[in-house]
Amino acid sequence: MIPYPDIDPVAIALGPLEIRWYGISYLAAFACAWWLGNRRAAAPGSDWTREQVADLIFYGALGAVLGGRLGYVLFYGFERLMADPLYLFAIREGGMSFHGGLLGVGAALILFGRRTNRSFLQVADFTAPLVPLGLGFGRLGNFVNLELPGRVSDLPWALGWPGEFIGRHPSSLYQAFAEGLVLFVVVWGFSRVPRPAGAVSGMFLAGYGVLRFTTEFFRKPDDHLGFVAFDWMTMGQMLCIPMIAAGLVLLWWSHARQSPALRAGRQEG
Repeated sequence: MIPYPDIDPVAIALGPLEIRWYGISYLAAFACAWWLGNRRAAAPGSDWTREQVADLIFYGALGAVLGGRLGYVLFYGFERLMADPLYLFAIREGGMSFHGGLLGVGAALILFGRRTNRSFLQVADFTAPLVPLGLGFGRLGNFVNLELPGRVSDLPWALGWPGEFIGRHPSSLYQAFAEGLVLFVVVWGFSRVPRPAGAVSGMFLAGYGVLRFTTEFFRKPDDHLGFVAFDWMTMGQMLCIPMIAAGLVLLWWSHARQSPALRAGRQEG
């Protein structure tokens, strides 16, 4: 068992002003998405501009933060929200949901698409490859904050959780690797070949859902929820099921309606 690293969650303290590693992880996520977005915009045949990429990141950041917080209190803290509606604004206590953030980003992409005369799928397909590395940064922020403890483990790399005398899986690191690096390689590589509208978004949804569902087996269920189905399924896994289904349907639908010209181009390539 390895002792849990003693990392101060506050990266910089200037009097009453505190800059936390978790906040830096969000800034790193948005900066990474901006850089990758500009790379995609500069690719031959792209009709995106740097200004549009910057606006897209702004819309997406608002959607991710607002949706992430709202999703957390609805999916993971609904009873407390009903007892104390101001809990929605108790941001200092932490609590963000990826699935809520996904819905928030989806709404933001719809608004951005209307502003730029693009369909939702056009915007979503452009955005999907920019997201995974940012998710990885967010999981590293969870690790620094001592969030998302893993299930009990006696493996050599198990971490000793502060205040406990048992080892636990470093589940936030597993998820940083899976949702961040692995998903990025899959979705970015998939997007490098011309795909029908919706295919890249479908790959992101299905890929994230499968990876998150798998890594949840190493993550301790939320104390106030426990297992929500079948005595083994967590809330995170339950929320991934519709993601996987939607991703697979979107992949099938996008290729089923693929234009003959694009199909011919892919065959020639």
